[in-house]
Amino acid sequence: MEKEKKDDSFMMKLSTLIVDKRKGFYLVFILVILYSVLSMNRVKVNNDLTAYLPDTTETRQGLDLMEEQFITYGTARIMVCNVTYEEAEALAEQIREMDGVSMLDFDNTEDYYHDMEALFKITFDEEAGDEVSLADLNGVLEALSAYDVYYSSDIGQEERDAADLSNDMIIILLLAGVVIVAVLLFTSSTYAEIPVFLMTFIVAAILNKGTNYWFGTISFVTDSIAVVLQLALAVDYAIILCHRFMEEHEDKDAREAVIVALSKAIPEISSSSLTTVSGMVAMMFMQFRIGYDMGIVLAKAIVLSLISVFFLMPGLLLTFANAIDHSHHKSFVPNITLVGKFCVHTRVIVPPLLLAMVIAGAILSGRADYVYDVNTLESKTMSENKFSVSMVNQEFGTVNQLAVIVPNGDYEKEGQALRALERMPEVNSCMGLANIEAMDGYILTQQLSPREFAELIDMDIEVADLFYSAYAVDNSNFGAILGGLNEYKVPLIDMFLFIYDQKERGNITLEDDLEETLTEAYSQISIARDQLLGERCSRFVLELDLPAEGEETYEALERIRATVAKYYNYQDIYLVGNSTSNKDLSDSFATDNSIITVLTALFVMVILLFTFQSAGLPVLLVVTIQGSIWMNFSLPYLTGEVVYFLGYLVVSAIQMGATIDYAIVITSRYMELKAYMPIKKAIVETLNQAFPTIVTSGSMLVAAGFIISNVSTNAVVAAIGLALGRGTLTSIGLVLLALPQTLLIGDIIIEKTAFTLKRDITKPLPAGGRIRMSGHIKGYVKGVIDGEFSGVIDGEMGAVIRAKDNVEKLTAELPEENSKTQAQPPELEAVEIKETGDDQNQHTISGKEPDRDAGMEIPDGNGTEGEHSLRRRRRSRRKAGGSER
Repeated sequence: MEKEKKDDSFMMKLSTLIVDKRKGFYLVFILVILYSVLSMNRVKVNNDLTAYLPDTTETRQGLDLMEEQFITYGTARIMVCNVTYEEAEALAEQIREMDGVSMLDFDNTEDYYHDMEALFKITFDEEAGDEVSLADLNGVLEALSAYDVYYSSDIGQEERDAADLSNDMIIILLLAGVVIVAVLLFTSSTYAEIPVFLMTFIVAAILNKGTNYWFGTISFVTDSIAVVLQLALAVDYAIILCHRFMEEHEDKDAREAVIVALSKAIPEISSSSLTTVSGMVAMMFMQFRIGYDMGIVLAKAIVLSLISVFFLMPGLLLTFANAIDHSHHKSFVPNITLVGKFCVHTRVIVPPLLLAMVIAGAILSGRADYVYDVNTLESKTMSENKFSVSMVNQEFGTVNQLAVIVPNGDYEKEGQALRALERMPEVNSCMGLANIEAMDGYILTQQLSPREFAELIDMDIEVADLFYSAYAVDNSNFGAILGGLNEYKVPLIDMFLFIYDQKERGNITLEDDLEETLTEAYSQISIARDQLLGERCSRFVLELDLPAEGEETYEALERIRATVAKYYNYQDIYLVGNSTSNKDLSDSFATDNSIITVLTALFVMVILLFTFQSAGLPVLLVVTIQGSIWMNFSLPYLTGEVVYFLGYLVVSAIQMGATIDYAIVITSRYMELKAYMPIKKAIVETLNQAFPTIVTSGSMLVAAGFIISNVSTNAVVAAIGLALGRGTLTSIGLVLLALPQTLLIGDIIIEKTAFTLKRDITKPLPAGGRIRMSGHIKGYVKGVIDGEFSGVIDGEMGAVIRAKDNVEKLTAELPEENSKTQAQPPELEAVEIKETGDDQNQHTISGKEPDRDAGMEIPDGNGTEGEHSLRRRRRSRRKAGGSER
């Protein structure tokens, strides 16, 4: 029989296994939680967005080349406030003498001193990532502790960013936890289900955070928002299972209710998660690889949330079943019948208005001021570190530095290129080996004869000749010796390095004064060489009088390239800096935006196509949500604010993948209800039924976005949070106030574009009368009936049955024994529905016009044990002031 077949289904067997073996699953989860907790601290967080640039971009290739060819020493800009110039000069001399300080730039110009504020530009002896440099920086700050000091430095920046992120996450999670509990209290029907939700959420979050170790390194953006987004995105799954359990528990004991609820919830939740996962997958196709980083982590978060809901939550529901039964409370979610009536009355006005707003949103969002430089953004909350950096930038400006990489080996050509760059109005300063002064006005790369070199360092000419001869032999230039050394010239830097190398090898001995001069010169020359001269490349360092981004800057970059191309092959030149990174991001934005928009819409439409079996309906839903995305990002244009490009890309994917579920909830309910009631009445009832689900999930996602926006001290993370909160709010508004009218006015389109897959077809029952049936019924009969039923129904009704269930006319009255406890049925024609091969026992139920706010009344003495249990639970809830499901 049908029921037995259903009990033997795979889903029932799997659900039974999960519930009955719950203690074993508890043990597995405990072990996995321990693994995840131990793995959390081993996850590396990358704070550098340039690391996610595509390998094909010039910036990424240039950064890799610089890392391979050059050493970048640690630097710092330190601002000392409320000092005279004389005091600042004395402090500068004191710092120059400190261990670890290689160089300090300070003079009496506006760039270094004004308004009682001094700026020291310091270069340290070690690389930026070296712990020694961090200790040296802390030593300088300690020496200045008596003064009002602010600083900006690449030394220890990752550690400071990590500390800020950790502090932010603690506050964000605490506030998000408060919001989640408050929302669950507002929308739940029992107090005891809240601990079940929280334990399920926490376990899923721990699993996701710990398993990030599998990827080795994740971005700081992903690390900041993944946990909160996971809770907000996956809450629907736990709510669906809990509601299923409550429904089944009406007439089943706790164990059976959990099993049946899980068997029904698994396919429902799995299909619901597809749209969300599709949005995450779409991000993984972005050229900017941070999309892949966020997409795969969030997709994993959804999968792990499903695992927690399917394998952990059923056991928790059964464990807390008794507490759930005794902790019912009144639901505070109001009916929104007035909203439904508003939608009915405005069904002709709103759809054209929505279309106009979607078109306007698409146009205005395209005109928004998109920015790509992190320094352009400001977060509402600043950490001490961020505030210090902002103070330095505010007083002395930001430094827009550009590196130009060219092939090495020709100092003369380098000098010509540097002099040409220095003449450009966009270039404030330009540094390379070929324009650095060494001693007495000589340039490092300037070629000197033995006599000129001897006079420069006060050396005997005979000794200089010996050095030049040794250099010629070492470089196999024997012609210079044979032709005479008087005309043989060697670059100053090369001769200094050669002599120092010979001294270190013990091949020569120098007088004390000469050795001291050589050692001091070598220290400065080696710093310049390490930073500007590689094995295959030379590097020029430019400071630009330009903003970090914008068309003016991008055009100037091309002029700089063209200037250098007069001396080097165009394809051998690399420009690397914040401006080139921003240009690469700008160039990839249009492509990534198209990828996100097309793929998310395509994935979602395919899923909806098979869900609703209508070609027109997916279009209506996707246009509604895509419209909310465009409206979301048109608001900054109207308010004159900037839009961070990454916020647009990430939030577009999340907003389409996640908030489309709200539209699906409303559409699904509407499609069910309109089968047995007028569409106007169906849309009102739909909004009442769907509102609790939408307000629960939606309010959490909105809260998550705005909490991140207001708490995070990282401007990138804050920008994403703001766009997410605003976008989710926009989607909820359109789903509740515009989608219902669109469904009503587009009902004819839905019907005309509907198609049917091979499955059970439904057909409506008679509007009233007395019937006997054996088969599956779904609809309202003095309450909602949805399941296998065998018996007699008497009264007015609205429901659908499967086409394979046969209908026969009935004329007989109800059995005598039932008439004693029931009102006489109205004289209406009845129908008998029998399913082939099914001879289940018959039951008799009679009723009147369906009352959708009341439960199905079962006469005393004629119900089953499950029905008596149902009545007991309902009486208990009524005493507690709770609502019936």
